[in-house]
Order: sequence, then C-alpha cells, then structure tokens
Amino acid sequence: MKQPQVRNISEKLLSDNWYILKKYTYELQRHDGSWQQQSREVYDRGDGAVILLYNKVKNSIILIRQFRMPMYVAGYQQLLVEAAAGLLEGASPEARIIAEAEEETGYQINNIEKVFEAFMSPGSVTEKLHFYIAEYSDKDRHSEGGGLADEGEDIEVMEWSFPDAFNAIKSGDIVDGKTIMLIQHLAISGILNINP
Repeated sequence: MKQPQVRNISEKLLSDNWYILKKYTYELQRHDGSWQQQSREVYDRGDGAVILLYNKVKNSIILIRQFRMPMYVAGYQQLLVEAAAGLLEGASPEARIIAEAEEETGYQINNIEKVFEAFMSPGSVTEKLHFYIAEYSDKDRHSEGGGLADEGEDIEVMEWSFPDAFNAIKSGDIVDGKTIMLIQHLAISGILNINP
C-alpha cells in the first residue's frame, strides 16, 4: 500500500470539552512531487465497536432506537434506528461490545464473531469501529436493556424481521452507516434471508 509523504506537522488544541478537537497544519506531497500546505480539523473520540444480533430460526435481528443530536441538527428529526454500539474507553473491543450489547439490548451474549474494522468518517474523525455479529435466542435476554440513564441513554429495543430491516435501508427508515454495513454483511454472507 502506498504511504503518504507528510512533513512539518503542527497541531493546535481547539477543544477538549467533550472529546478532543485539534487543528493540524502540515505539508503533503502531491502526486506530481510538489508540496502543498493544508489545514484540517480532527475530532478524536476514541475507537468503538458495534454488534448486530441475529436469530437464524426467526430470521430476525435486534435493533435499537434512540435520539442522536448530531443527526437532529443535520435535519434528520427522527429517532435513529441502529445496531448496539459504544466507545471502547480503554477496554478491548470484544469485552466492550459484549457489555454494550447487554446494556443496550438486554441480551447477554458470549459467542461473538468479528467481521471487519472500518473508519466511518475519515475526513474528520479518528474513530475506527470494530464490527461484530452474534447469534441470539430468547433465553439470552436477561433484562429490558435501554442503556444507562446516567449516561443520558434512553434506548428502545426492537426485534425486526430481517426482510423488514433490509427493506428499511431502501425506504430510508435505516440511515445509520454501521447498521447498514452489518445488515448487508448478513445478507451477502447468507446468514439470514432477505425474502419473507
């Protein structure tokens, strides 16, 4: 893989109120060999993990619905339908996503499968997401889920048929990138069936 040529990097802290926002000024060597000075703001909130729970017998998945302020101010004034996710906050991706699945969905799962990693918004955010899937059954539900109230979470847990979830991408009812990627992974791999 080709590596970029970058020199004379300087940084300026703009905010550390919630996470870290810095402005970087640097020189980047262009394809023609010339050097160009550029400036970019970079938001560092740490890495995260996401998991989509699925049931082969029921041909269903577990999704959550919650309020997301960035989406709201961007004009999407509905609750966001998504897969359970959270920031690592010093834990391993595996440990964090098992805990996050239980906190948000109420399902206690242990046999998780990592499917890939991805940078979701590489133009401005450092976060890398670790993507997981896991099979669930009704007996795995140990609580109502809903997230942690002291962290401001107010999460609705939903079981959707896989065909309905797949079609919700087309209709625009599911617009969350990480969730779309995991639903499409289940469809492409043939784990679940998109036909009713």
